This record gives sequence, C-alpha cells and structure tokens, in this order.
Amino acid sequence: MSNIDILEVKAGIEEENEGYARQVRAFLSDNDVAFINVMASPGAGKTTLLCRLIDILKAEFCIGIIEADVDSDVDARTVAEHGAKVVQLHTGGSCHMDARMTLQGLKALVPQMEGRKLVFLENIGNLVCPAEFDTGADTKLVILSTPEGDDKPLKYPLMFTVADVLVISKTELADVFSFSPERFEKNVRPLNKDAQILPLSARNGKGVDALANWIRERVAAK
Repeated sequence: MSNIDILEVKAGIEEENEGYARQVRAFLSDNDVAFINVMASPGAGKTTLLCRLIDILKAEFCIGIIEADVDSDVDARTVAEHGAKVVQLHTGGSCHMDARMTLQGLKALVPQMEGRKLVFLENIGNLVCPAEFDTGADTKLVILSTPEGDDKPLKYPLMFTVADVLVISKTELADVFSFSPERFEKNVRPLNKDAQILPLSARNGKGVDALANWIRERVAAK
C-alpha cells in the first residue's frame, strides 16, 4: 500500500485564524478601538438591539458596525439610519465570521471614525459556527430571545461558554413562551460562571440602559 498523506485541516484552519486574530487585536490597540462581537440566532433581535444602543451611546462614542450577512444590506441600511458608520460584509455562504474577514472589515471601517471608537460586529445569525472562531474582539455578547427557549445552553453549549455577557431579549414575550430566567441561569452556570446575564426588551426599551452601562464599564476597563 502506498503512503498516504494525512492533513489535519481543522488544526491548520484554527492556527491560521489565530494568527489573524492576533492581527485584529494589534489593530484595535494601535487605533484605540473597543470591539464587541454580537452573536445570536436569526431573529433574536441583534439589529433592533444595536439600533437602541446606537441611540443611547452615540453622544459618547463614534459607533461603527460591521454587518455580516450571507447576502443583502438590509441590516446595514437600518443601523446607518441611526447614525452609525457601517461596513457591509458578504460572507459568500459562510455561516460565520472569522478573524481574516473581521480584519478586512475593521480596516475599511475604522479610518472613517474619529474620537472614542466603539465597533460592533453583527455576526451571522447562528448559535454554532460563530462561537468556534475567534474574531479578536474584546467582548463577546450573546443574545438569546425568549421564544427560543431557556434550554438552548444545553443544546449549544459552546456559544454560552465563550460569552462575556448574555442578553435575554424579547422579555415582553417570556410568559407567552414559558421562558424561565431561573431555568436559563441554571443551565448556563455550569458552562459559564462569570458571564453577566441581562434581561431586556429592545422593543419597549426596558433593561437596555443596563446593557449600555455594562458596555461603558467594559470600554472604560479596556
């Protein structure tokens, strides 16, 4: 039997991504940028929440958004209307953002920004793949909407393990979908004992100020 070369593709991809993630972190440091990676399922309310945060924080920060989508620029247009600088990235079918794509977005976006710079990456809607790739972000913000159920940490553990802050969105619908914040926290804590858990409703604004304050503190700590 002839010798067969075996290539550890996943290891190679991870090593390459980590190299780009280091470049992202260096770029953020050199340009004095705070960078938050926002991850959630499709329909969890990422764009609506970002619009709320832009309205609250834009007097204090120059806010930039990297919008990642398989296609379209619908979300990019929405956040731009609220006063953010925006770069739209199309991933060509990829279900996540990696550090190389993130670096491209930052290099296109940050030169447009002045003053205190706060950048959000609105990652592809997905509770699996985005958690596997380090984008070089300072902070990982994960949103779970109440219609998705309080058992999601059991089904998608990595996403809830990597989070720095866990936002429970659409709290106005919690009773309708029998979402229990207590059950959610019980499911999360074996995976992540340190993440802040913040319930809110981007629709009525309840709880959004608490998240904005958490972000202010995170930026100040950096």
